Amino acid sequence: MIGKLTGTLEHRGTDHVMIDVGGVGYVAYCSDRTLAAMPGVGAPVSIYTEMLVREDLIQLFGFLTPIEREWHKLLISVQGIGAKASMAILSSLGADGVSRAVTLGDWNAIKAAKGVGPKTAQKVVLELKDKAPGVMAMGGALPEAMGEVPADAPVIEPVASSGAQAEALSALVNLGYAQGDAAGAVAQATGEGVEGTQELIRAALKLLAPKS
Repeated sequence: MIGKLTGTLEHRGTDHVMIDVGGVGYVAYCSDRTLAAMPGVGAPVSIYTEMLVREDLIQLFGFLTPIEREWHKLLISVQGIGAKASMAILSSLGADGVSRAVTLGDWNAIKAAKGVGPKTAQKVVLELKDKAPGVMAMGGALPEAMGEVPADAPVIEPVASSGAQAEALSALVNLGYAQGDAAGAVAQATGEGVEGTQELIRAALKLLAPKS
C-alpha cells in the first residue's frame, strides 16, 4: 500500500499528476481542487494517496490532506459511488464542503457534482451523516510530515482549514451537546462565513439555543 508520495512534480494533466520519487514516476488521479493547489512542474511536492486495486486495474488517487483522503474512502464505500464520482464530489465541494453537506443533510450540494444523481446523493447523506463528526474532528490542517518537503517548497494548503471547527466541536461536546447536533451547528456557522474557534462556538450556541 502506498500512502504518501514526496518528490518532484514531473507532469500535471487534466485529472492527474506524475510525481518523480527517486527516479520512479507515480501517476496519481486528483480532484480539481487538489490539482489547482499543485506547484509548478519541477517543484517539490507531497501528497497523500489511496490505492485502488482490481483484477485488471491498479490506480493511485492523490489528496492534499488526510481528511480529504478519509472522505474519499467513505464516499466510495457508498453503493453507487465509485472513485470517479468521489473525485467529482471532492472537486465540487472540497473536503470541508463535503463535511458540511453531509452533516447538514444537504444532498442537493452532493447532487451538484458531475455524474451524481439525486438518489445516490441522498444515499451518501443517509449512510455517512453519523460519520461526519468524526471526520471533522480529524482537523484539516496539514500535519508536520509535510516538513519532509524541502523548506523552500511551495506550501500546499487545503481549501479551508477545519482546525477551528474541530476545536469548537470539542468544546460544544464538552458542554454536553450531542456530537451530531454540535457538528451540525458548527458546520452551519462555518458555511455562513464565521471563522475562529471562539466565534464558531458563540455562533453555534446561538443556533443550538431552544427556539421560542
